[in-house]
Amino acid sequence: MTTQCRIISVVNQKGGVGKTTTAVNLATALAAVGKRVLVVDADPQGNASTGFGLVRADRGAGCYELMFDGLSVEDVAVPTPIPNLSIITSSADLAGAEIQLVTIDRREFRMKDALDRSAKDYDIVFIDCPPSLNLITLNALIASHAILIPLQPEFYALEGVSSLLQTVEAIRARFNPALEVQGVVLTMYDKRNSLSDAVASDVRSYFGDKVYETVIPRNVRVSEAPSHGKPVLLYDLKCSGSRAYMQLASEVLRREFGFLEREEEKRVALGE
Repeated sequence: MTTQCRIISVVNQKGGVGKTTTAVNLATALAAVGKRVLVVDADPQGNASTGFGLVRADRGAGCYELMFDGLSVEDVAVPTPIPNLSIITSSADLAGAEIQLVTIDRREFRMKDALDRSAKDYDIVFIDCPPSLNLITLNALIASHAILIPLQPEFYALEGVSSLLQTVEAIRARFNPALEVQGVVLTMYDKRNSLSDAVASDVRSYFGDKVYETVIPRNVRVSEAPSHGKPVLLYDLKCSGSRAYMQLASEVLRREFGFLEREEEKRVALGE
Protein backbone atom coordinates (compact mmCIF):
# COMPACT_ATOMS: atom_id res chain seq x y z
CA MET A 1 0.00 0.00 0.00
CA THR A 2 3.00 2.22 0.18
CA THR A 3 3.39 2.23 -3.63
CA GLN A 4 -0.19 2.93 -4.63
CA CYS A 5 -3.15 4.75 -3.16
CA ARG A 6 -6.03 2.30 -2.98
CA ILE A 7 -9.58 3.64 -3.13
CA ILE A 8 -12.36 1.56 -1.58
CA SER A 9 -16.05 2.46 -1.60
CA VAL A 10 -18.01 1.33 1.44
CA VAL A 11 -21.40 0.75 -0.11
CA ASN A 12 -24.81 -0.79 0.41
CA GLN A 13 -27.95 0.75 -1.05
CA LYS A 14 -29.87 -0.35 2.05
CA GLY A 15 -29.61 2.06 4.97
CA GLY A 16 -29.06 1.08 8.58
CA VAL A 17 -26.59 -1.74 7.93
CA GLY A 18 -23.56 -0.16 9.61
CA LYS A 19 -22.06 1.32 6.44
CA THR A 20 -20.86 4.61 7.90
CA THR A 21 -19.90 2.98 11.19
CA THR A 22 -17.72 0.56 9.26
CA ALA A 23 -16.10 3.31 7.18
CA VAL A 24 -15.32 5.44 10.25
CA ASN A 25 -13.97 2.69 12.46
CA LEU A 26 -12.09 0.77 9.80
CA ALA A 27 -10.38 3.99 8.75
CA THR A 28 -9.51 4.70 12.38
CA ALA A 29 -8.05 1.23 12.92
CA LEU A 30 -5.86 1.48 9.81
CA ALA A 31 -4.65 4.95 10.75
CA ALA A 32 -3.76 3.60 14.21
CA VAL A 33 -1.27 1.18 12.63
CA GLY A 34 0.41 3.95 10.65
CA LYS A 35 -1.42 3.98 7.33
CA ARG A 36 -2.19 7.36 5.80
CA VAL A 37 -5.97 7.30 5.49
CA LEU A 38 -8.53 9.59 3.90
CA VAL A 39 -12.30 9.29 4.34
CA VAL A 40 -14.51 10.90 1.69
CA ASP A 41 -17.97 11.56 3.12
CA ALA A 42 -20.05 11.29 -0.06
CA ASP A 43 -23.34 10.82 1.76
CA PRO A 44 -25.44 14.02 1.92
CA GLN A 45 -26.53 12.98 5.42
CA GLY A 46 -22.95 13.62 6.52
CA ASN A 47 -22.87 10.95 9.22
CA ALA A 48 -19.20 10.09 8.71
CA SER A 49 -18.29 13.73 9.29
CA THR A 50 -20.41 13.77 12.45
CA GLY A 51 -18.78 10.51 13.54
CA PHE A 52 -15.43 12.29 13.71
CA GLY A 53 -16.89 15.18 15.72
CA LEU A 54 -17.21 17.63 12.83
CA VAL A 55 -20.55 19.38 13.25
CA ARG A 56 -22.22 20.89 10.17
CA ALA A 57 -21.77 24.49 11.30
CA ASP A 58 -17.99 24.07 11.38
CA ARG A 59 -17.58 22.37 7.99
CA GLY A 60 -16.06 24.31 5.13
CA ALA A 61 -15.53 23.13 1.57
CA GLY A 62 -15.93 19.39 1.19
CA CYS A 63 -17.03 16.66 -1.18
CA TYR A 64 -19.33 18.93 -3.16
CA GLU A 65 -16.58 21.44 -3.87
CA LEU A 66 -14.18 18.62 -4.75
CA MET A 67 -16.59 17.37 -7.41
CA PHE A 68 -17.96 20.64 -8.77
CA ASP A 69 -15.57 23.52 -8.05
CA GLY A 70 -12.30 22.02 -9.19
CA LEU A 71 -10.74 22.05 -5.73
CA SER A 72 -8.06 19.50 -4.91
CA VAL A 73 -7.96 16.98 -2.06
CA GLU A 74 -5.44 19.22 -0.32
CA ASP A 75 -7.91 22.10 -0.50
CA VAL A 76 -10.77 20.26 1.18
CA ALA A 77 -9.31 17.50 3.38
CA VAL A 78 -9.28 18.34 7.09
CA PRO A 79 -7.50 16.47 9.88
CA THR A 80 -9.45 14.43 12.38
CA PRO A 81 -8.45 13.87 16.02
CA ILE A 82 -6.82 10.62 14.86
CA PRO A 83 -3.20 10.94 13.64
CA ASN A 84 -2.73 9.93 9.97
CA LEU A 85 -6.47 10.28 9.28
CA SER A 86 -8.15 13.10 7.33
CA ILE A 87 -11.68 13.53 6.03
CA ILE A 88 -13.40 15.33 3.18
CA THR A 89 -16.68 16.33 4.76
CA SER A 90 -20.20 16.27 3.42
CA SER A 91 -22.42 19.34 3.31
CA ALA A 92 -26.01 20.27 2.56
CA ASP A 93 -24.98 21.25 -0.98
CA LEU A 94 -24.24 17.61 -1.73
CA ALA A 95 -27.96 16.83 -1.53
CA GLY A 96 -28.47 18.78 -4.76
CA ALA A 97 -25.53 17.21 -6.54
CA GLU A 98 -27.64 14.45 -8.04
CA ILE A 99 -29.61 16.96 -10.10
CA GLN A 100 -26.55 18.97 -11.11
CA LEU A 101 -24.68 15.88 -12.29
CA VAL A 102 -27.35 15.11 -14.87
CA THR A 103 -26.38 18.01 -17.14
CA ILE A 104 -22.60 18.38 -16.79
CA ASP A 105 -19.73 16.91 -18.83
CA ARG A 106 -18.11 13.71 -17.61
CA ARG A 107 -20.77 13.47 -14.96
CA GLU A 108 -19.80 9.90 -14.04
CA PHE A 109 -16.11 10.78 -13.58
CA ARG A 110 -16.19 13.90 -11.41
CA MET A 111 -14.96 12.12 -8.28
CA LYS A 112 -12.45 9.93 -10.13
CA ASP A 113 -10.93 12.94 -11.88
CA ALA A 114 -10.57 14.78 -8.57
CA LEU A 115 -9.04 11.86 -6.69
CA ASP A 116 -6.73 10.86 -9.53
CA ARG A 117 -5.51 14.43 -9.67
CA SER A 118 -4.74 14.95 -6.02
CA ALA A 119 -5.06 11.94 -3.68
CA LYS A 120 -1.47 10.76 -3.94
CA ASP A 121 -0.50 11.44 -0.32
CA TYR A 122 -2.61 8.60 1.11
CA ASP A 123 -2.20 4.86 1.36
CA ILE A 124 -5.90 4.19 1.35
CA VAL A 125 -9.08 6.18 0.71
CA PHE A 126 -12.50 5.10 1.95
CA ILE A 127 -15.56 6.61 0.25
CA ASP A 128 -18.65 6.47 2.43
CA CYS A 129 -21.40 6.21 -0.19
CA PRO A 130 -25.05 7.27 0.05
CA PRO A 131 -27.53 4.49 0.90
CA SER A 132 -28.81 4.40 -2.69
CA LEU A 133 -27.54 3.57 -6.16
CA ASN A 134 -27.57 7.14 -7.50
CA LEU A 135 -25.14 9.26 -9.53
CA ILE A 136 -23.02 10.06 -6.48
CA THR A 137 -22.63 6.35 -5.75
CA LEU A 138 -21.86 5.75 -9.43
CA ASN A 139 -19.12 8.40 -9.21
CA ALA A 140 -17.68 6.68 -6.14
CA LEU A 141 -17.65 3.23 -7.75
CA ILE A 142 -16.01 4.50 -10.93
CA ALA A 143 -13.34 6.20 -8.80
CA SER A 144 -12.67 3.06 -6.75
CA HIS A 145 -10.41 0.08 -7.10
CA ALA A 146 -12.72 -2.03 -4.93
CA ILE A 147 -15.87 -2.06 -2.86
CA LEU A 148 -16.48 -3.20 0.69
CA ILE A 149 -20.05 -4.26 1.47
CA PRO A 150 -21.37 -4.12 5.06
CA LEU A 151 -24.21 -6.60 5.34
CA GLN A 152 -26.61 -7.03 8.23
CA PRO A 153 -27.61 -10.70 8.69
CA GLU A 154 -31.34 -10.36 8.14
CA PHE A 155 -33.90 -12.04 5.91
CA TYR A 156 -33.65 -9.74 2.86
CA ALA A 157 -29.89 -9.20 3.03
CA LEU A 158 -28.86 -11.13 -0.07
CA GLU A 159 -31.78 -9.88 -2.10
CA GLY A 160 -30.65 -6.28 -1.64
CA VAL A 161 -27.02 -7.02 -2.43
CA SER A 162 -27.94 -8.67 -5.73
CA SER A 163 -28.97 -5.25 -7.10
CA LEU A 164 -25.65 -3.80 -6.02
CA LEU A 165 -23.70 -6.59 -7.70
CA GLN A 166 -25.65 -6.05 -10.92
CA THR A 167 -24.64 -2.40 -10.76
CA VAL A 168 -21.01 -3.38 -10.19
CA GLU A 169 -21.09 -5.63 -13.25
CA ALA A 170 -22.56 -2.83 -15.35
CA ILE A 171 -19.84 -0.43 -14.14
CA ARG A 172 -17.15 -2.98 -14.96
CA ALA A 173 -18.54 -3.41 -18.46
CA ARG A 174 -18.82 0.29 -19.25
CA PHE A 175 -16.63 2.41 -17.00
CA ASN A 176 -14.24 0.61 -14.63
CA PRO A 177 -13.21 -2.93 -15.62
CA ALA A 178 -10.81 -3.21 -12.67
CA LEU A 179 -13.50 -2.72 -10.00
CA GLU A 180 -13.57 -5.68 -7.61
CA VAL A 181 -15.41 -6.76 -4.49
CA GLN A 182 -12.75 -6.45 -1.80
CA GLY A 183 -14.94 -8.06 0.82
CA VAL A 184 -18.26 -8.46 2.56
CA VAL A 185 -18.46 -7.81 6.29
CA LEU A 186 -21.32 -9.05 8.46
CA THR A 187 -22.43 -6.25 10.80
CA MET A 188 -24.80 -6.00 13.78
CA TYR A 189 -24.31 -9.71 14.32
CA ASP A 190 -26.30 -11.13 17.23
CA LYS A 191 -24.98 -14.56 18.16
CA ARG A 192 -28.06 -15.16 20.32
CA ASN A 193 -30.27 -14.93 17.25
CA SER A 194 -30.50 -18.11 15.17
CA LEU A 195 -31.42 -16.00 12.12
CA SER A 196 -27.98 -14.35 12.24
CA ASP A 197 -26.30 -17.75 11.96
CA ALA A 198 -28.62 -18.88 9.17
CA VAL A 199 -28.13 -15.73 7.08
CA ALA A 200 -24.38 -15.72 7.74
CA SER A 201 -24.21 -19.27 6.42
CA ASP A 202 -26.12 -18.26 3.29
CA VAL A 203 -23.89 -15.23 2.75
CA ARG A 204 -20.73 -17.32 3.07
CA SER A 205 -22.13 -19.88 0.64
CA TYR A 206 -22.95 -17.15 -1.86
CA PHE A 207 -19.79 -15.03 -1.61
CA GLY A 208 -17.27 -17.65 -0.49
CA ASP A 209 -13.94 -16.28 0.65
CA LYS A 210 -15.02 -12.71 -0.14
CA VAL A 211 -16.72 -12.72 3.27
CA TYR A 212 -14.40 -11.62 6.06
CA GLU A 213 -13.88 -14.02 8.92
CA THR A 214 -14.42 -11.11 11.31
CA VAL A 215 -18.02 -10.28 12.16
CA ILE A 216 -19.04 -7.01 13.78
CA PRO A 217 -21.27 -7.75 16.80
CA ARG A 218 -24.33 -5.80 17.80
CA ASN A 219 -22.79 -3.68 20.54
CA VAL A 220 -24.25 -0.74 22.44
CA ARG A 221 -20.89 1.05 22.65
CA VAL A 222 -20.66 1.09 18.84
CA SER A 223 -24.11 2.68 18.74
CA GLU A 224 -23.26 5.26 21.41
CA ALA A 225 -19.95 6.45 19.95
CA PRO A 226 -21.30 8.68 17.10
CA SER A 227 -23.37 10.72 19.53
CA HIS A 228 -20.08 11.64 21.22
CA GLY A 229 -18.42 12.52 17.90
CA LYS A 230 -15.93 9.68 18.21
CA PRO A 231 -15.13 6.39 16.49
CA VAL A 232 -15.80 3.52 18.87
CA LEU A 233 -12.04 2.84 19.02
CA LEU A 234 -11.64 6.18 20.77
CA TYR A 235 -14.86 5.94 22.75
CA ASP A 236 -14.25 2.48 24.23
CA LEU A 237 -11.18 0.65 22.96
CA LYS A 238 -11.87 -2.48 24.99
CA CYS A 239 -15.46 -3.15 23.92
CA SER A 240 -16.30 -6.03 21.60
CA GLY A 241 -17.07 -3.67 18.70
CA SER A 242 -13.64 -2.03 18.86
CA ARG A 243 -11.89 -5.38 18.98
CA ALA A 244 -13.89 -6.55 15.97
CA TYR A 245 -12.99 -3.50 13.88
CA MET A 246 -9.31 -3.94 14.72
CA GLN A 247 -9.52 -7.56 13.56
CA LEU A 248 -11.31 -6.45 10.40
CA ALA A 249 -8.55 -3.93 9.72
CA SER A 250 -6.01 -6.76 9.89
CA GLU A 251 -7.97 -8.71 7.28
CA VAL A 252 -8.26 -5.68 5.00
CA LEU A 253 -4.52 -5.10 5.22
CA ARG A 254 -3.80 -8.71 4.30
CA ARG A 255 -6.07 -8.52 1.28
CA GLU A 256 -4.66 -5.18 0.16
CA PHE A 257 -1.06 -6.29 0.52
CA GLY A 258 -1.95 -9.44 -1.37
CA PHE A 259 -3.31 -7.29 -4.20
CA LEU A 260 -0.11 -5.27 -4.38
CA GLU A 261 2.01 -8.41 -4.39
CA ARG A 262 0.02 -9.73 -7.37
CA GLU A 263 0.44 -6.41 -9.18
CA GLU A 264 4.19 -6.48 -8.55
CA GLU A 265 4.37 -10.03 -9.91
CA LYS A 266 2.58 -8.87 -13.07
CA ARG A 267 5.03 -5.98 -13.53
CA VAL A 268 8.01 -8.30 -13.07
CA ALA A 269 6.55 -10.76 -15.57
CA LEU A 270 6.09 -7.94 -18.10
CA GLY A 271 9.64 -6.72 -17.49
CA GLU A 272 8.53 -3.33 -16.18
